Amino acid sequence: MLRINIIPVFVAFFFVFNLSAQNNNYGVVKNKIKGKEIVTELIKLNFFNLTDKSDLKAAKVEFEKSYDKLFYFEGTMRENLTFTDNRFYFIDSETLFEGGGLIQYLEVVKPLFDKLNLKLDVSDEFSSQTEKHWRHTIKLNGKEYVAFDNDFDGNDWGIAFVNFIEMLNNVLRFQNSKEQFYPISSGNDGRIVLLTLEQFEFVTSHYPNNNEHPRTIKDWKKDYFLN
Repeated sequence: MLRINIIPVFVAFFFVFNLSAQNNNYGVVKNKIKGKEIVTELIKLNFFNLTDKSDLKAAKVEFEKSYDKLFYFEGTMRENLTFTDNRFYFIDSETLFEGGGLIQYLEVVKPLFDKLNLKLDVSDEFSSQTEKHWRHTIKLNGKEYVAFDNDFDGNDWGIAFVNFIEMLNNVLRFQNSKEQFYPISSGNDGRIVLLTLEQFEFVTSHYPNNNEHPRTIKDWKKDYFLN
C-alpha cells in the first residue's frame, strides 16, 4: 500500500498558506452567483460522480462554502492530502521529479482510473543520468512516455509536473475519456484537478482567473516559459 509521509509542521504550513492564497487571489468574474447555484450546476455537470456516497453531502457543502466565503474552487482535503471529491490531487513537484516520485504519484491516481473503468498499467521505467542531463521514461498501457529528458536547470520541477499531466491526459484521451487533468499550482504545494471541458468552462466562467484555479496546459506553459 502506498504511504505518503508528510511532516505535521508542513501540513499546518500548507493549510495556512493555502487559506492566505484563497483570500488574496480574488479576480474579476462577470458571472458571480451563489454557492448553492454553483453546487447545483456542478451536480448537473456530473462533477460529483466520482465522489463516494459517504462523502457526497459534506463535499457539496464544502464547495458551497468555499465559493461564498472564499470565492475559491476546491473541496475537502483529508489529513493525508487526498480530496473527498476524488477529482483534486495534491502533487509535490519536487517529489514527483525525484527518484521514485513518478511511480508514487501514478499509484496515487490509479484508483481514479479504476473508478473511470480505464486502464493505467505501468511498466518499463527507465532512467539514464549524467552529471548534467537526465532521461527518464516510463510505459503506460504499453506506450512509452517521457517523464524528463533535459539538462538540469531551475525548471526541472515544472517540466516534470507538465510532463506528468500530459502523459495522464494522453492515457485518458486514448481511451476516449472526456476527462482531462488541469494544473492549478506547482512546486511543493502543487495541485491538479480532473474535469470535462464543460466543467472546466463552467469553472473559468464563475471563478477568478488566477494562479489558484485551473488552467489549460497551453496557458500554463506560457506562464512558466515551458513552450
